[in-house]
Amino acid sequence: MIFSRLLSSRGVLVPAWVGAPLGRGEIPSGYIPPMLPLESLIRDLNERGGRYVVVGGLAVVLHGHLRATGDIDLVVDLAPEQVDRTLAALEGAGFQPYLPVAPTHFADPAKRAVWVREQGMVVFSLRPRSGVPMVDLFLEHPMPFDQLWARSVVVNLRGVAVRIASIDDLIALKRQAGRPEDLTDAEALTEIKRLRAEQP
Repeated sequence: MIFSRLLSSRGVLVPAWVGAPLGRGEIPSGYIPPMLPLESLIRDLNERGGRYVVVGGLAVVLHGHLRATGDIDLVVDLAPEQVDRTLAALEGAGFQPYLPVAPTHFADPAKRAVWVREQGMVVFSLRPRSGVPMVDLFLEHPMPFDQLWARSVVVNLRGVAVRIASIDDLIALKRQAGRPEDLTDAEALTEIKRLRAEQP
């Protein structure tokens, strides 16, 4: 892979495509390891009109910060008809709950509230029948969904349009999470945002 520059102050490698307008062109092949169940899921969500935004590690990578990620964090519209579309797409792509519960439990607002209130859960995790990655659905919106959706951007990952959080919203979410790795992501994303602003 060819890199455009090294951010010497933080040691963050920035690939050559950072700074190009998001939503145009392809993320270079080989940059993201194959995640075929994910690609099938996103394609199906798009076709069903599902409203989702990718946050977390994959969104960080797609904005240009090289780092490992083992799961996919999705913030989805929690309106009943939208939850049904999300669950249908997950089932079609071969995902099943990590916990021994029916997937339809996620569709029940009362159950989601109990999981958050009594069990301290933040996400509802699903795993593919084979391969990677895990998918984590947020049980509550970490910020107003309509805002997250309106500010989101679309990138092309191996021919699949993927909607990810804007760099500003992703920085805010990472700072909100507050773990050391999240703060590292936020710092790297802030530097990438600065570099983009310098592009002619």
